[in-house]
Amino acid sequence: MKIKKMISTTLVISLVALSLTGCKIKEQNQVVNGVSEGKVQIEFWNALTGKNEEILKGFVDEFNDQSENVEVNMVSQGDYWENGTKLQAAIAAKNQPDLTMLEITQISQFASFGTLANVDDYISDETKEDFLDGLMREAEYNGETVAVPLNRSTPLLYINKDMCESAGLDPAGPKNWEELKVYAEKLTNKEEGIVGLAVPIDIWFYEALIYQQGGEIVDSNNQVAFNNEKGIKALELWQDMMKEGTMQLPAGEGYDAWDTAKDAFINGKAGMTLQSTASLAGILEQTQERFTVNTAFLPGDTQYGVPTGGANLVIMEGSSEEEKQAASEFIEFMSEKENVIKFSMDTGYMPTTKSALESEEMSKLYEEKPQYKVAVDQLEYASKRPSVVGYVEASEKLMNEMKKCLMDLNIDAKETLNKATSIMQEVIDKNNK
Repeated sequence: MKIKKMISTTLVISLVALSLTGCKIKEQNQVVNGVSEGKVQIEFWNALTGKNEEILKGFVDEFNDQSENVEVNMVSQGDYWENGTKLQAAIAAKNQPDLTMLEITQISQFASFGTLANVDDYISDETKEDFLDGLMREAEYNGETVAVPLNRSTPLLYINKDMCESAGLDPAGPKNWEELKVYAEKLTNKEEGIVGLAVPIDIWFYEALIYQQGGEIVDSNNQVAFNNEKGIKALELWQDMMKEGTMQLPAGEGYDAWDTAKDAFINGKAGMTLQSTASLAGILEQTQERFTVNTAFLPGDTQYGVPTGGANLVIMEGSSEEEKQAASEFIEFMSEKENVIKFSMDTGYMPTTKSALESEEMSKLYEEKPQYKVAVDQLEYASKRPSVVGYVEASEKLMNEMKKCLMDLNIDAKETLNKATSIMQEVIDKNNK
């Protein structure tokens, strides 16, 4: 399949101009940035926002100050999905960056077209072997390592400890779905506008519900694998809690819904929420004077289960050999033990390397703030997210259908799942011919 099949002509025309403003034009960069001609300039597309973007920019600046050979120009491209869309347009226009972040389910999409370099050719064996094994599952495609972990996460259950204790609940949190329903019911106070659980309706959390039953989303033959009792049970869990008024469907789409759920929790209007571990530092800071936050594993059904998330760093195959080598220097820098530790502590993302995880600094942090350690411990129960080409588009359509039966609680969950998975399969089949 050619690259043109991945994006429409309309998308290219509408985004090429936009992507050109952020792409590498070396002659301009030399003048604007005042970079010496002796440094190899590479363009790095960032997909973090807010405080985490500022933190990453600090690392880029530090790298540039200490590097005699390489200058990294970091260009912000919005969130993961905006970055992915702009990258598609830039590839088609032959004006791509040298290095970028890709959300882990996007790796296979770009790798399938040969646009990602094999990083085994550019990073040391020592660096590669130091990455946590549980995070490298999403770094490989067809036997090649095409990415390395940068900002990686798992979803966590965030718990208002004070609210739990007032309701006579163990603040360590629920261990299974039945306990989750009990907690949500007891934490709900309709008179005060407090809901027990605020959850963004996102594929990440639905994947977790499937994994918690020992199921899978897409099988090895690229077939939707949850249109069965497990899929129905997962959707009905959400629908039942919505009917009981103990779970809230946050307003907004995409990350706006995530922010709405997070704000409800921070402001004491939700006793629990599901969020990424990447939100931990911010949530702890914003609730410091209000209440104590606990974090816990996502409650299981027959077992614990959780997807991983976040983004990996990739080197673009279309860059020159010199630019690829330069990009690898920045990857090596970000993978140094001290930098992995600092990035994890400042953001709340998981430490991505064994040396960082086993360090004295992380041990001290986990002792002082055990909320941080939950994501690492939960990694034992993590499943690899689907790497099938087209999964991002397919999962978006799946969630759109599921939201309908969560907004209209009279719609049958089984009928919704039949329709949703049929649409999802069509997208997967289209992208894997």
